[in-house]
Formats: sequence, structure tokens, C-alpha cells
Amino acid sequence: MSTATHDHAISPVGSPSRRHPLAALDADEIRTAKEVLVEAGHAGDSTRYSYVMLREPDKAVVLGWDGITTIAREVTLLLTDLDTLHVRQVVVDITSRLIVLERTLDVAQEGFGPALDEDFGLVDEIVKADRDWIAAVNRRGATDLDTVRTVPLSAGVFGYEDEVGARMYRVLAFHQRYPTDSMWAHPIDGVVAHVDVTSRRVLRVVETPLAHIPEESGDYLDPAIRGPLRTDLKPIAISQPEGVSFTLEDGVLSWQNWKVRLGFNGREGLTLHQLSFAERPIVYRASVSEMVVNYGEPSPTHHWQNYFDVGEYQFGRLANALELGCDCLGEITYVDGIVADDFGAPQRLRNAICIHEEDVGILWKHTDMFSGTSETRRQRRLVISFFVTVGNYDYGFYWYLSLDGTIQLECKATGIVFTGGHEQSDEYSSPLAPGLGAPVHQHLFSARLDMTVDGVRNAVDEVDVATVPMGIGNPVGNAFGRTMTRLTTEQQARRSADRNLGRVWAISSTDQRNRLGEPTTYVLHPEGLPTLLADPASSVSQRAAFARNHLWVTQYDRDELWAAGYTVNQHPGGNGLPTYAAGDRSVDGEDIVLWHTFGLTHFVRLEDWPIMPVDYAGFTLKPHGFFDRNPTVDVPDLSAATSHCSSGTDCHCG
Repeated sequence: MSTATHDHAISPVGSPSRRHPLAALDADEIRTAKEVLVEAGHAGDSTRYSYVMLREPDKAVVLGWDGITTIAREVTLLLTDLDTLHVRQVVVDITSRLIVLERTLDVAQEGFGPALDEDFGLVDEIVKADRDWIAAVNRRGATDLDTVRTVPLSAGVFGYEDEVGARMYRVLAFHQRYPTDSMWAHPIDGVVAHVDVTSRRVLRVVETPLAHIPEESGDYLDPAIRGPLRTDLKPIAISQPEGVSFTLEDGVLSWQNWKVRLGFNGREGLTLHQLSFAERPIVYRASVSEMVVNYGEPSPTHHWQNYFDVGEYQFGRLANALELGCDCLGEITYVDGIVADDFGAPQRLRNAICIHEEDVGILWKHTDMFSGTSETRRQRRLVISFFVTVGNYDYGFYWYLSLDGTIQLECKATGIVFTGGHEQSDEYSSPLAPGLGAPVHQHLFSARLDMTVDGVRNAVDEVDVATVPMGIGNPVGNAFGRTMTRLTTEQQARRSADRNLGRVWAISSTDQRNRLGEPTTYVLHPEGLPTLLADPASSVSQRAAFARNHLWVTQYDRDELWAAGYTVNQHPGGNGLPTYAAGDRSVDGEDIVLWHTFGLTHFVRLEDWPIMPVDYAGFTLKPHGFFDRNPTVDVPDLSAATSHCSSGTDCHCG
């Protein structure tokens, strides 16, 4: 096992005037944005900062940049005044130190910013001072409040009049018997507190008859639970004796015809910019724009459970510090992320991004009986990843760039399933241990893919397989083909996958052609698993409308970045993609953005407890007529360098 090759900060070095317009914010820029606000009297001690991000210039400005001309660096911030509950969106031009936009949000209609770090301690104090809540947990056998762990969760919107305009949490509790005990094994179920952190009080305590605390340990580190560790698993060492094949300079990653600019912000985490192959553009910006986790347990103490992990908790700020040998194997380059905390101060997240190469088996192979040749080439991919922990769940996001031009996103879900008390009559959760269950739920992601396939003028065709009736032209009935339907407007482009039809979506240049005269194209291959299963009239379905379709296509707008809208926490719904697509703009031959919903529907298994093996979700973008031939025929045979293949020996393992 080798050591990491390099450590980097995400922001390139240089003067602001020479910084690339898409370079991630650095610490000095975050400090400058706050200074401008304070100097203008727009922020004080009671101000909290959310969504502190670079406001990226318009795409046309970036693509036309000469590398010399100064382009204003703008920072967009969401500010909450805890004293007045005024919520404002502000854009600061840090180049000229001016406020260029400010608007006050109507919190009753637009909701609040994401959870604040200080809220978690505050909520614990509030509920543990409430007599009704104390009595409820005492009735369930939790009498020592020092061993009770409260979990403040985003409240959603469920028609409570006394919650309108208040910053709310719904609070569940768990029993932790000793410091390393897994509290998720001991839910104090049948009770939930609705907490207003503005007035610092519990508005109501909701109870059901469920009144036991599961006793069986879920401590997966306890030898009594896991048993003795295996002794027959040998180490795997991955080495690249000549070093890596990629370079990272001023935020731009280059590898085997690929170039991509890395970005990182507190809301989305990792972002990819200006992704190209052999200098030909493919994707202008790629990110995970939103994620909703909807639980399907309808009891009064759980029916409200749905979380928007990007908009309500902020992926980027929850990024893990990755460790060699644990999270990554091989010759690794780490990149730090820089985000702002609740007080507008920059924070460096060490080793937030991991970059490395992977061997992934056969790229192409043929043994030719006529020419006597036998050739094999191995596939390799570049991996760009980060991991986040959101409460009980951990999510890894792995972007793969392959030698043949394929782009993939793989999301890895692990951690601990959310638990509750379980009775035999509960059909909406799976039993895990005596009295312990895990509700059925979904993890649905929205990838925002700002496409530039050979330029900014693109179109999308829906491609389905099609049977051909036996008859003239198909006399023995063996023929089959495809149908292609051009998606011309934003409303028409709200689509669902269909695995029975092999449905894919082809994104083509309307300006460029390959050598056979066809449009140069990349194809989105969806997994086609279920979209949001909640009733369309439900609160979560209104708020997560993006998750009701596998595909949306919209015209590019620099500020339309969020599948569920800019502010998500306690927003009543209809924001984000429904608003963006409401104008039904043309998406045929325009500058377009694809939004792809994908994810997991999780009926929890016994094997997912006490800690969940990784489950996977994702999608693939493959070239289809983008190249004039196989772009990897020039990949060399490296078998001699590995000493694993000798002349005349067929090497094909993997």
C-alpha cells in the first residue's frame, strides 16, 4: 500500500483578477464577503450564514473568458437573523466589495435555511426541560436523561398553524447506555416532540401506545456481538511504482484525454466543471443537486419523516476527512475543501476529495483464429470521490471517468438504518431484533447535468426498443428496432424510465456531426428504479416534486441550481424544478440542463443490521457516435510492465 502522492486545497493560487471564474471560493474570499456585509450593516452577532457559495458567472461569460480580463467574483449567501427571524438572500461582489443583490424571503411561503449546528444542543436543552416530554420518555423506561440522546430532525410542512413562521424541529429520542453503545438499537419510540427553537419551547408532544425500548445490543464493535475477527483475510497492496497518470494543476485535473475542473461548496460538496475529452466539451457542470429520504411509516410519530439532505443539512459541510487505507487504497491524491460555518468563518475540510486510478478489468480483447493474433487491453478509470455523514447514514459519491469516454456516478449508501420500535402488526417496517424495526424508505438523488455535448446547442431524444410485427420486410419475425422521440419543450421532457423498453435518453449536438453524418451524442443510461412512491397529494410529494420523474430537461439559467428549490427547509412545496419548467421553454437545440432522479427503495434486510453493507445507485453517460471509432485502440499493452503476462500467454483475468 502506498502513501498519498499529493495534498491540495481546492482553490488555485493567484490574484483574484487571474483566478478562473469557476475556481472554488478560498478562505480569504469567504472572509471578504462577510466583511462587506458587516461593514454595510447587513450582518451582526445574531446573523447566521448558510449557502455561502460562489455565484458562478453566466456560462457565455465563462466560455468567452480570455484568461486576462477581470470577471467579478460574486458570493451568494443566505442569512438568518436569529433575533428577528428575517431571512435574506444576499449577493456580494467581492471584487468591488459591493452588495449587488438583496432580497428578503417570506418564510411562510419560502421556508428557512438549513439546520444550524447550534440548534442541536439547543433542542436537547428545550426537550429535557419540558415536563410532558420527560413524563413520556419516563413512561417508556428512560428515567436517566443523561443517557437519552435527542435527534432533532427537519420538520417539513404538515398544516400546523402554530408552526408557520417558526423555525421547527421534530425530535425523536434514543437510549445510549455507554459511550460506544449504538443508540440506534434502543429507540424510545411512541413519542415525538415538536420544538420551536425560536420561542425555545415544545409546542406539542405526540404519543402512540408503543411504549417499550428494545434491549438487544446493536454495538457492532462489541466482540460479544460480532464474534472473533477473521484471521484468514490477507492484505491487498495496490501500487503504481512509476506514479500516477494524472495531474492536478490550479484546480484542473487532467488524465488520458480527460480534463475537468474540480469545485467544492458547503451545500453540494463536490462539483465537476467543464468536463471534456480530447478538448471536446461534454458536461459544463455536474453535481448532486438534491436528495430526499422519505420514510413510509404512517404512524403519528413517524409519518412526517422526510429529509432533504442537501438543502436541509448541506452535504459539503458534512464531508468526511478521508483516510488512506480506510477510505482509499493505492496512490492517492487528496484535496481539501473550504466551506463557511454558521458564523461566516471559513473552515478547511481536510482530505475532503479523493482522486485515484483503478484497474477495472478488460477494456477490449480478441483472439483471432484467422490472423493468429491475440490481444487484450485493460480498462482503467479515474475516480473522484467524497463521503458525507448525515446523522445515521453515510453516503459516498464516486465519479468515474473511463478510458473509453464513459462517465458514471455511483452513490454508495452505508451507515446505520433509521430505527424505531416494532410490533408484529407493523407492515411498513422490517423487524431487525426483538421489538426493533426499520421503516421502509427511499433515498432519491437528483443529479444536475449541465450538458455541452460538442457545444452549448444540444437536444434530447427518448430512445426505446421496439418490436417489429412479422410480415413484409420481417418475414420470419426476428427483427426489432428502436423508436426515437425528440423532447422539444420543458413540460414534454418530464419523463419516466421504462426498463421493459430499454429506455435511454440521447443528448446530441445540433451543430456537430461524426464522420458518418450523424449528430455527436452522449446517452444517459438510467437504472430505472422506482421514483417517489408517496401519494402525489402528500406533503413530501409536493416538496420533492423533482423525485416524481426520472428526467427533467430545462433551459440553462445560471441561478437554477436546485431540484427542490433554493430554500427547502419548511418550504410548502412546488419550488425548484416545477417552477423552472413552468414556462415550458424550448429545449430543442438550446443550452440545456438535464436533471436525473435515481436512487434506492429500501426494504431493510436483517443483513443491514447492526451496520449496513454498502448499497449502490447511479447512472451512466456513454458516448454514442461522439467518436468516429473506438477511442481506445491506442491504449498500449502494459502486460510486460506488470510481469504477469509472458509472450504467448493469454492474460484476461478481470
